[in-house]
Amino acid sequence: MKSRASERGLLLPAWCVRMLRARRVRLGAFDGPVFADARGGWRDRSNVGAAFRRVREGSEFEWVKTHTYRKTVATLLDQVGSSARMIADQLGHSRVSMTQDFYLGRRASNAGNLAALEAYNPDLSLPDPSAEDDR
Repeated sequence: MKSRASERGLLLPAWCVRMLRARRVRLGAFDGPVFADARGGWRDRSNVGAAFRRVREGSEFEWVKTHTYRKTVATLLDQVGSSARMIADQLGHSRVSMTQDFYLGRRASNAGNLAALEAYNPDLSLPDPSAEDDR
């Protein structure tokens, strides 16, 4: 276990739960890990990484790393408005700053921020530049 936050329950979409249950039924295993090692136990992280590299080697997906999936999950959750804390919890980060610094992109354009800034006009006597008259 990497950290206390890494041992947690995960929220999984229904399609993923169905896929994992179907795999368990196909394997005939009802106890232990769904993706077990050769002896039926938990896989070692380094062995999983090596197997993943072998599978994608020479394919059009060679660029995909295990963290590509984590980044994708973070991006999807960010796009639907999940808070950084919620995303950090899903990824297993104990510090929200880790999620924000390494997994969430910066938004150059954020309509909510712009609307808030537009609403504050310290000098209401200034003309609105978007309402230029046609001369």
